[in-house]
Amino acid sequence: MSDVETIPSFDLKRNYARVGDEIKDALDRVLSSTQFVMGPEVASFEKEAAGYLGSRRAVAVASGTDALLLALMALGVKPGDEVITTPFSFFATVSCITRLGAKPVFADVEPDSYNISMERVREAITPMTKVFIPVHLFGQMCRLEEIMGELEAKNIALAEDCAQAFGAHRARCGAIVRAGTWGDFGCFSFFPTKNLGAYGDAGMVTCDSDELGGRVAMLRLHGSASSYLHEEVGINSRMDALQAAILRVRLRHIETWTEERREAARRYSLLFAERGLREHIVPPSVAEGNRHTYHQYVIRASRRDDLQKFLSAKGVMTRVYYPLPLHLQPCFAYLGHEKGAFPVSEKLSEEVLALPMFPEITEGEQEKVVCCIAEFYKIA
Repeated sequence: MSDVETIPSFDLKRNYARVGDEIKDALDRVLSSTQFVMGPEVASFEKEAAGYLGSRRAVAVASGTDALLLALMALGVKPGDEVITTPFSFFATVSCITRLGAKPVFADVEPDSYNISMERVREAITPMTKVFIPVHLFGQMCRLEEIMGELEAKNIALAEDCAQAFGAHRARCGAIVRAGTWGDFGCFSFFPTKNLGAYGDAGMVTCDSDELGGRVAMLRLHGSASSYLHEEVGINSRMDALQAAILRVRLRHIETWTEERREAARRYSLLFAERGLREHIVPPSVAEGNRHTYHQYVIRASRRDDLQKFLSAKGVMTRVYYPLPLHLQPCFAYLGHEKGAFPVSEKLSEEVLALPMFPEITEGEQEKVVCCIAEFYKIA
């Protein structure tokens, strides 16, 4: 194995090499200011991120998990409320619901986009439904226009989980609308591996309501709108200035990196077609009207586990997102879901495989990935 050239699933070192000098200048600026938590650096990032997304307001917070939690807190979610979301997502999507004593209600996903099915969401709505959390999975937006009217008519809030979808957008009424600007809140993660990643934990909440935005801003500071006066019990979720400075640098390059990801995705699809692999794998599908940002390039593969082991031996690193749907996680057993409750999510968990994807991946590396997959399936 030591002689095998490794293709990582994600490579931060290559990316840092492109912006390292800019990052160092930004860090020096913060260190010289000695203002390390919140302050003008964070305020500037909030303004720049809101401008990029087309949101009226952005509130920087400590993590993507906190972004979800604060959005639900600002919406007044409490015990007895129901929050609809997908069972095919990262754990934080649901843990933020249960932390407030509310009940997560799952709706199954679409087999092609991997995103939550609006038809299943509609079936899951009850008089107790307070919020709907769609997850724009792997960099592609959900078809929210199919449910927006019903949500508004039934006074159900919309808090988008955009942890994997910074910069993704979808056409709505002839206009381009970015993820995080469709509903009451957009919740973002800037974990280092995200398309727009910090060099530590960081997150953000977007909204167009001054009232709701102000409420999130207060809740992130222990529920304090002014020093030592607490309107309610919040949490400590401040973004530090070093992360904001890093994000400001990386935000300037996000469009270039996104287009490089999209080009890499096109190359994968072309290589799969050239090698006749469609009998064995299904490339990611892009819904009409979507701009996919390819946080992950996730295929569906027959004999997935064997394929992953084979690729690893060849030096091709892959990931499985997600091997166990949330409704089958031990900590959520109290919800009473048995295997088979959400068959599409369960099927995906057995088939999905995230191939190496990052802006700097080379054509040669992608050719090796596809060649190894073809070798596994014994295609000449």
